[in-house]
Amino acid sequence: MYRTHTCGELRLEQKGINVTLAGWVQTVRKFGAITFVDLRDRYGITQLLFGEELNKVLEENPLGREFVLQATGTVSERSNKNPNIPTGDIEILISSFQVLNKSAVPPFTIQDDTDGGDDLRMKYRFLDLRRNAVKKNLELRYAVNRAARNYLHQQQFMDIETPFLIKSTPEGARDFVVPSRMNPGQFYALPQSPQTFKQLLMVSGYDRYYQIVKCFRDEDLRADRQPEFTQIDCEMAFVEQEDILNMFEGLIKSIFKDVKGIDYAEAVQRMTWEDAMWHYGNDKPDIRFDMRLLNLKKPGTVYTDKTDSAVLINGADFKVFDEAETVLAIAVPGCSEYSRKQTDELTEWVKRPQIGMKGMVFIKCNPDGSYKSSVDKFYTEEKLKAIADAANAKAGDLVLILAGAEERTRKAISELRLEMASRLGMRKDDEFKLLWVLDFPLFEYDEEGNRWVARHHPFTSPKPSQIETMINNNPVIENAADYLNHPYANIKANAYDMVLNGNEIGGGSIRIYQRELQEKMFAALGMDKEEQLHKFGFLLGAFEYGAPPHGGIAFGFDRLCAILGGSESIRDFIAFPKNNAGRDVMLDAPATIDQKQFTELQIKLDLK
Repeated sequence: MYRTHTCGELRLEQKGINVTLAGWVQTVRKFGAITFVDLRDRYGITQLLFGEELNKVLEENPLGREFVLQATGTVSERSNKNPNIPTGDIEILISSFQVLNKSAVPPFTIQDDTDGGDDLRMKYRFLDLRRNAVKKNLELRYAVNRAARNYLHQQQFMDIETPFLIKSTPEGARDFVVPSRMNPGQFYALPQSPQTFKQLLMVSGYDRYYQIVKCFRDEDLRADRQPEFTQIDCEMAFVEQEDILNMFEGLIKSIFKDVKGIDYAEAVQRMTWEDAMWHYGNDKPDIRFDMRLLNLKKPGTVYTDKTDSAVLINGADFKVFDEAETVLAIAVPGCSEYSRKQTDELTEWVKRPQIGMKGMVFIKCNPDGSYKSSVDKFYTEEKLKAIADAANAKAGDLVLILAGAEERTRKAISELRLEMASRLGMRKDDEFKLLWVLDFPLFEYDEEGNRWVARHHPFTSPKPSQIETMINNNPVIENAADYLNHPYANIKANAYDMVLNGNEIGGGSIRIYQRELQEKMFAALGMDKEEQLHKFGFLLGAFEYGAPPHGGIAFGFDRLCAILGGSESIRDFIAFPKNNAGRDVMLDAPATIDQKQFTELQIKLDLK
């Protein structure tokens, strides 16, 4: 037997018993005729005490960091106790030991405050995984996995595996493709999600399905994306939107309770997509704080004082506002005392390429009731007060205003809102706020292709009241400049996203389950009958055999773990992640393959 106990379980109550431990050497500390060794395994750290006789052995054959060691001895009470670790009251008085394996000098220190950079730690990920900080992340991931499975099992969901080698039906992100040796010239695709399979399972009568499943998308990467990622994928039959929302609010609340000990008792707030875009500038708003947007360029928007917002900035001959497509403002609480240096720094912040603005206007709502602005020469103090009031600013607040092209300005002020909240400590890792965003547009207009594209995916149903609008109208856009007046521009999807602290953690919809409507959807996306049958004939055929109403949702499992763990990157919660170039630097993958494999696959490369 290599060990009788782990390095994290012994306590003072076990004083006097003989034990054998096995693990990795964390540190070696010599004090005259004795040596202390901290031995580490997955469960914790235990201090070993090597007396005078064994110390002589260690002098001849010294232990190094990360040596694999087996040691036998007696549990004793420590004289210098360590309150920072669970085993800090005891140590093991060693009677015998054996080095099971030596270790080369690690390229970085295996401890929480390591001296290894990201690239180095990813190259030696098998060593990085020994660090306690990484271990805690994987323990949290496992706890989320277990909590999700327990809840879904209790709700009579069935875990059903679906294939990884499927047919390529490129829509949205690019597929990863796999050549078939037995079918030369033909390729499998790795699934971007199990979408069509879970719908087929509903047709098959498995009315509550789930899978914690790997998905694959060949897309540009960033901190919260990986080419392979994990979803909690769920589908239900004989349900409406309300059933889905209630069921999966329960799932997330159950995970909060089991993993974080948080009793999220409040009702999850709901918001339409239009309200999210109007009030927060994006469709996944962080509602832990307020700072709603004010649109100063949209005529017809009336605020509490009955003033049309557009009137507030008109007639001042300030070309920055007059010539802008949109003018948006936020009121930042308690920042009216910002110095010139601070407002200049904020102006430079919004000018950065990733934000893309040309400048920023501010209004200081001073505690004494006066108003000071960077555009004083254009606007009277009375006008500045009216703008500040419309933005819900109070004495002591700072109003920040951006102007320019609508899409860029909305995105920029949304980022500015988040940046100011971060600076003011309003985005706390231990505070969680859930939100449902509803009533998304079903379609988006692709100007380059002069056609409609699905905002979510082509299996999303319109709102029940708008199904006839979709069926009875031709999707063709006669005049590209007039697409906003097309009936399809106003069709809402029977879709929903769950947002946590400004991150989309889940999205889903009520699905199309009638063949006629699904064919109409495909036609709207520019697929003719032949293409529909080639790509999705199996699904259209299944709809002719008693397909039930159904809907579902998929949660970004990696992202949910990262948020619960207080990290901005999902890589911290994946055992073997890829870097931002999609490479596994530990395995050095992707890599070339032997010419023999190309020959077997009947593939010839042309890398011009």
